[in-house]
Amino acid sequence: MKFFGISKDERNKKTVLFVFVQNAGRSQTGEAFFRKYAPKNYEALSAGTEPAGNLNPLAIHAMKEVGIDIGKQSPNIITEDMIKQSTAKVNMGCIQRESCPTLLFIHDVIDSNIEDPKGKSIEKVREIRDVIESRVKELVASLSQTSRQINS
Repeated sequence: MKFFGISKDERNKKTVLFVFVQNAGRSQTGEAFFRKYAPKNYEALSAGTEPAGNLNPLAIHAMKEVGIDIGKQSPNIITEDMIKQSTAKVNMGCIQRESCPTLLFIHDVIDSNIEDPKGKSIEKVREIRDVIESRVKELVASLSQTSRQINS
């Protein structure tokens, strides 16, 4: 049923925003895994404060190895609307506010503290990919649990 052209599912859609400065590896990987495992009515976005020109080629390669193609994605600049409309915001690795401008204007952030794959070997990028997948699965389980409690 549509209400002013918007379906009930569209009105109840929740967004998880994965952020990192360059939006070229970790945040793109987090977004892709969240899309794979997301609970019903959830979607994912990723963005950064200083987007790189391209995604990290090793991140693309590592994700292809697990059947997810992020090669057509591109780094995005974070916007105020993205922040305001996100149900959850996930910081993909910045620890200190001085080194990560994103932390200066995003509040209620879930910190993941994941190592940067930039400049690392493919073996290390695979390890980082697997950590991201595990953390995303934990987030999905948490969101699913919260949804069940709300709907009970």
